[in-house]
Amino acid sequence: MTTRGKWDQHVKKTWDKNAKSWDARSEKMWDGGSRQDIIPFMKQYLSEGSSVIDIGCGSGYGTYKLYEAGFNATGTDLSSNMIELAKKHFPQEEINYFTCSMSELVNEKERYDGALVINVFEWTEDPQNELRNLHTVLNDDGYLCISIFGPTAGPRHHSYPRLRGEKVIFNTIMPWEFEQLASENGFSLVDDYGVYKQGVTDEMTEKLSKELQQALSFMWIYILQKQ
Repeated sequence: MTTRGKWDQHVKKTWDKNAKSWDARSEKMWDGGSRQDIIPFMKQYLSEGSSVIDIGCGSGYGTYKLYEAGFNATGTDLSSNMIELAKKHFPQEEINYFTCSMSELVNEKERYDGALVINVFEWTEDPQNELRNLHTVLNDDGYLCISIFGPTAGPRHHSYPRLRGEKVIFNTIMPWEFEQLASENGFSLVDDYGVYKQGVTDEMTEKLSKELQQALSFMWIYILQKQ
């Protein structure tokens, strides 16, 4: 098994194990939490009826929100347990779900007008290669809506054991690094915004430079366009 195959297997095992606990939190995040503005953000750039793939869809609530917004929605996840939950919760015939890693998507024939990749990119072993894969699965001029955890995000604790020499399945890419990498691999920046932890107000951030805003962020959301 290749190194990437081993990484993906560990990620799959982790999210198969955590599928139920994730499912219990997902709706709250999409309806009133850190993800509440993502679908409206996408609707500014993708028209109703556009084909959108939700990569790392988890238990499917975000995919359902895409469908509800009028998109032709597809959901995919590395975790088969997540996909089982998604099919159970949202059995609409119009929504297609299947189990697949981000790197395996290039082997699929379907191409999409848009891709949604939320809190998934950090779980990939080779960010540059995965960006190239995302570029491939999009139609010409397609849009990528993607999030990158900021420095204040709790999930970043998954990368800490690397400092003890242990192997981890969570890379350390930061928003400003991702933005540069995307520009080098066939994407142009269209729009972006930051999400902050509770207690951080607009008054605290509005006068800061983008670099300082990102340094304070919990998550940074991008709309990129394939070039």
